[in-house]
Amino acid sequence: MSTWTDEHYVKIHEPGSSNNRVLFRGNVVETTEGYLAYSAIKTVQGAALYAHYGRAEDFRRLQDRNIDVNGKVVLVRAGLLSFAEKVANAASLNASAVLIYPDPVNYSIKEDTALFGHVHLGTGDPYTPGFPSFNHTQFPPAQSSGLPSIPAQTITIKQATAIMSKLGGRTSPDGWSDGMLRDTMYSLGDEGDIITVEVNNVLIQKKIHNVFGVIKGYMDADRYIVIGAQRDAWGPGYARSTVGTSLLVELARTITDMIKNDGFKPKRSIVFASWSAGEFGSVGATEWLEGYLTSLNMKMFSYISLDEVISGFDSFKATASPLLYELLESTMKQVIMEPMGLSHSAYPFQTFSGIPSISFRFTSSSKSYPFGTIEDTDQTLERYTSYNTLKLAKTAGEVVGLVTLRLVHDHLLKLNVAKYTSVILYMVICLFLTPKELKLDWLLSAQGSYDRAASALISAIRNSDLDDMEQCRIINNRIMRVEGSLLSPYVSPRESLFRHILLGSGSHTLAALVDHLEAIKGGHESADIDQFKNQFALATWTIQGCANALAGEVWDMDNEI
Repeated sequence: MSTWTDEHYVKIHEPGSSNNRVLFRGNVVETTEGYLAYSAIKTVQGAALYAHYGRAEDFRRLQDRNIDVNGKVVLVRAGLLSFAEKVANAASLNASAVLIYPDPVNYSIKEDTALFGHVHLGTGDPYTPGFPSFNHTQFPPAQSSGLPSIPAQTITIKQATAIMSKLGGRTSPDGWSDGMLRDTMYSLGDEGDIITVEVNNVLIQKKIHNVFGVIKGYMDADRYIVIGAQRDAWGPGYARSTVGTSLLVELARTITDMIKNDGFKPKRSIVFASWSAGEFGSVGATEWLEGYLTSLNMKMFSYISLDEVISGFDSFKATASPLLYELLESTMKQVIMEPMGLSHSAYPFQTFSGIPSISFRFTSSSKSYPFGTIEDTDQTLERYTSYNTLKLAKTAGEVVGLVTLRLVHDHLLKLNVAKYTSVILYMVICLFLTPKELKLDWLLSAQGSYDRAASALISAIRNSDLDDMEQCRIINNRIMRVEGSLLSPYVSPRESLFRHILLGSGSHTLAALVDHLEAIKGGHESADIDQFKNQFALATWTIQGCANALAGEVWDMDNEI
């Protein structure tokens, strides 16, 4: 196959010459090798406050008890959401620092095993937000709004025990004391439980390489699917990167062999991508997306991530664009679909570039796999898979292979545009109970326009000659416009990287409109009806624009709002 690489000059955090330190009541808690890239670099002090997993609802429970987060050093468990989201939630309430630890109830690791990760609430190089790091001599002085303003550090089970077993203060809310730290009551902490957090990370510049190969299609070579895997990891990274990279290479070998020896001729192209700097927040992948943003969602019709594809054996979970639900479910039965979040490597493809994406995994339903630690080894993975790693890897490869072949072989793209009808309708229902001064007519009309456009396209497909290649190409072009048209054109990718109004994050999303509506109905200070109306209008017109793109030509469009 044809191969190439691209280079980026990115900025990352590495541990400094002075270790990061945590002091409890003036005494140094044992040092750890773990650290969190993109933490604020400073030394702060504050009273300890235990906040469960650091979710928004956890902090709301503290506030309901009249517990002030301001100035506190917050201790939270790893799991359920990304490190970056935990830190952002604490910072929004003016916490002074965040300490993240793996609780034995979630992790089966040694008590002195360090955690590694990053706390940038975003993806890509945070010092080139919205544009690629191609040429390091032309960097403007910019940084992502997702960089935290407070220090954050990981601590080990042993360190967490040394601190939390001695915390005083009030008892924690129901359900928060289910952890397994020794001799620990999971108290919330009091004003005398002073913690000092010292972060001495250093910001350095590195050149990274993404590596690509392409099998060109025989008919529509300018339309392509991308299959990708990160190849870097904290520590051994067996489940994090070795399995995915191995599958990537094996899929490339297998499909190439099918073309050479079995006469297989894909209509569309298949690109294989090995990403660098994935552990710092999909940096290599996001920089590539930023570099070719204007053309990718016109030509790239799907992305499949192979990251973390195996971390257990008793559960199969997937996250994907609704356009891909039907294809995945017909390929693999008993799929548990979950929301796509910031921690998924497919997230920037879906929400920044508007490319229908899919990520799936065989996983454990009981314990979290020790990603981001030195315990991510082949022996650990074998234990988590009940010594079925190779069997599961083979199955994962077959799932990806089947999905890929159906996407590149059939005349029409296997992307079901009707699936978004129910997703949009659900958000409309969530917004339905509005105050009297707010009307939903616009949004209902836009939802109806999308429904009619999707139904018309399905009808056109049933009544078309699917052996007519030109007709199929016209239909495929309409299908490919859907996901990209759900990126809000009214926000800057530099300020709001994840512009997808249904699956992204930010004030432009329908989920944010639901939250804003709740604030209006509750009479909160953050409520602003005029701002809501403006956001509502822009979101509505984004959906109408998506319906227009799906409809096809200007004479088929429905703009009766």
